[in-house]
Amino acid sequence: MYNYEELGFKCGLEIHQRLKSKGKLFCSCDSSISNDMEIGEVFRYQRAVAGELGSVDIAAEVESEKRSRYIYKIYDRSTCLVDIDEEPPHQINQEALMTALIIAKSLNMHIVDEIQVMRKMVLDGSDPTSFQRSALIGLDGYIKLNSKEMGISSAFLEEESAGILEKKENAVIYSTQRLGVPLIEIDTDPTIANPTEARDLAMRIGILLRLTNRVQRGIGSIRQDVNVSIKDGNRVEIKGFQQIEDIDKFIENEVTRQKRLIEIRDELSSRRASVKEIIDVTSVFKDTKSKIIRSAIDNNGLVLAFGLEGFKGLLGREVNPDRRLGSEISDYAKLAGLNGIIHSDEDLNRYMISESEIKELISRLGISKDDSFIIVAGDPGKVKNAAKLAKMRAELAIKQVPKETRAVLDQKRFTTKVLRPLPGSSRMYPETDIKPIRTVYILKEIEDQRVDIDKVESDLYKELGNKELINNLIRSRYFYIYQEISSALDIRAKQALAIILTQVFNELRLSEDIDEEGINRIKSSIELYQQNKITRKALFELVKYAISSSEPLELIIKDKRLYKLSIEDLRREIASLNASSPDILKRGLLKRYPLNIDIEELDKVIKEIS
Repeated sequence: MYNYEELGFKCGLEIHQRLKSKGKLFCSCDSSISNDMEIGEVFRYQRAVAGELGSVDIAAEVESEKRSRYIYKIYDRSTCLVDIDEEPPHQINQEALMTALIIAKSLNMHIVDEIQVMRKMVLDGSDPTSFQRSALIGLDGYIKLNSKEMGISSAFLEEESAGILEKKENAVIYSTQRLGVPLIEIDTDPTIANPTEARDLAMRIGILLRLTNRVQRGIGSIRQDVNVSIKDGNRVEIKGFQQIEDIDKFIENEVTRQKRLIEIRDELSSRRASVKEIIDVTSVFKDTKSKIIRSAIDNNGLVLAFGLEGFKGLLGREVNPDRRLGSEISDYAKLAGLNGIIHSDEDLNRYMISESEIKELISRLGISKDDSFIIVAGDPGKVKNAAKLAKMRAELAIKQVPKETRAVLDQKRFTTKVLRPLPGSSRMYPETDIKPIRTVYILKEIEDQRVDIDKVESDLYKELGNKELINNLIRSRYFYIYQEISSALDIRAKQALAIILTQVFNELRLSEDIDEEGINRIKSSIELYQQNKITRKALFELVKYAISSSEPLELIIKDKRLYKLSIEDLRREIASLNASSPDILKRGLLKRYPLNIDIEELDKVIKEIS
């Protein structure tokens, strides 16, 4: 679509993966995120304060102005005083630390000599402390992708955030069950060449993480954020990907968005555009028939507006599918809790705003009919903040592509919306309750535990001999089952197992991982195939029933008629058929017994008789 080198494209990934662990990172609470009993809740408010250098972070200021109330559900086994910031953290979880170091070594990273736990400011209320404990463990690594070394700039061992249960007006409700679960953050260099390479790199890192067999599995256990910018644009962080396969499409759309915002900025500059001050225009609409504005006024609300000199026609300019500059400004107003804005590039007739109201509004704002305006109406507190944020975004349109953290808006259209301005760089400071950790002795313990992804693929090729099957297998969320039970199988059984974990499980559309009992039933089914008691097709059918019921395998085989025909059975069946040719005979038998005949044995018997 684009020549990304000419565009000055820069892109880097942040991979967040939860680790397997018996406890949380800084306490011994249950880290399995099980169905625990809720026993209470605590709540917090967030306000922005000046940092050590005397300035207030713009992202913190925007979050503070939302005036949100953060409610944290607490649980019997998975929450403690450490989680809700009523007790100092305990010493770092050694199991999680070793896992993080193994992953960092597998990414060819330089391990730091001394680990210093830091506090990283959190702006979205996802931690009752308003910070996340984070520890740098590795620097300057790489992973190979299509014979190219892709730089891994850093790796951090961190606490997982709380999970959102519900968003209400001026309130966000969080679960603390996953709060504090150990995770590793892997940051790549911003040298990814194009969107396709970004997608492939994310998949490659995900494969390596699964190969360690030391990370959690399932939906939500791994998250990918992407940072994107182009020449004359700005760094934008996108969060909330549900399908890793779609990362490239979101990146392409972000490049298009930034490119069009730059074009709008240049046009605004040539028009000498400016944004005027916000004024109260409630009296202009005292007799309005507009339902939105009427509702606001009748509920003791305000109507505010500001003029946009030189913006005529540009608020409706498309920047992404179904997204315009007006949508971008409206998203900022929504951060204050309003449903949006009204702007003059829209059809104002659908809002039932009269010509006389428009004329008076233009006069009050001190603009001409060739300029634009924005109206914000609603609760007084929300309207003031919404107007302020909308004005800030309109002013940025004249200057630059905003530095933002954005979230997925539409999974099918691959569009995003603003979450908040991108935080500043001064977000971390030392955690004084935890001593620094020397790594030299830990590294000796894990010296031989690094994962070599290329060697794993090479070994799999010796076993399976099919590159496409191997590629599908190591990308599968069920590869851990192959790792767990394949060592006792012969080559033929290993190949069948690989097909089960990719093709058969894909057909079943399983939504959960397979538990230990299920794995044992799969293993027993495979062993029956290895012992030549069932055919491959019957094995695939047997596995489908084996993981969905607790019925003994022998009964399933009997009830579903999955038994294999012996050589003697084949000879009797052949004798009972009056076929004119071996091919017709073979087709007839396979049609009659599609799951019960080993084709190689059938061919041998037919050849023997012929």
